Amino acid sequence: MFEEGEAEACPVCQMPLAKLHKLPPSVDALHDEAGVPTAPELEPMPLTYFGRGKGPLAVLAILGLTFFFLPWVRLTMPYIDAKSAFDLAHERIGWLWACCAAWVVLVPTVLSRRSIIQMRGARVAAAFLSAIPAVAIGVLLARPPRGGIIPVRYTWDWPMWATLAVSLAAILLSIRLGGSIDVIDVKRGSSKGQALH
Repeated sequence: MFEEGEAEACPVCQMPLAKLHKLPPSVDALHDEAGVPTAPELEPMPLTYFGRGKGPLAVLAILGLTFFFLPWVRLTMPYIDAKSAFDLAHERIGWLWACCAAWVVLVPTVLSRRSIIQMRGARVAAAFLSAIPAVAIGVLLARPPRGGIIPVRYTWDWPMWATLAVSLAAILLSIRLGGSIDVIDVKRGSSKGQALH
């Protein structure tokens, strides 16, 4: 301890001196009342951390949202046209908005999780949101739209099939979101060579 202005650095090790209130809390101060350190799965990760399935799942959600605005249906009769899921939801099939909502909600649901335990806790919600577009496409294929008096001919376009593939991949990633709790890289310390109880 030095008086203010007495020295700029420690005379022994030359480490710069700083005021105590400006220093970050010590490792001991970060422990709970019983002196137990924070469990590694509870430690917050940086906002830019995209590992443990977080980044790929967010990318799939953005891809799915992009496919929502690309043509899902190519009409050949009574007129030639291409309709996106957005067009279908806006004009005739209102429940297709669920696909758009699912992708929009999935992005912040995944990206807002900062710890491993939070990511693992979001698995069910993420899987449910990821499944909504696949269910919607299943309903479209099982009960395709029909024309009334005027016959309608159309073919399903590749963005619809891509949405189905993205939805199924997102379900698989959601189930593994956060990864295994048994394998965690810790910032400091190690249990290597120690008997664990």
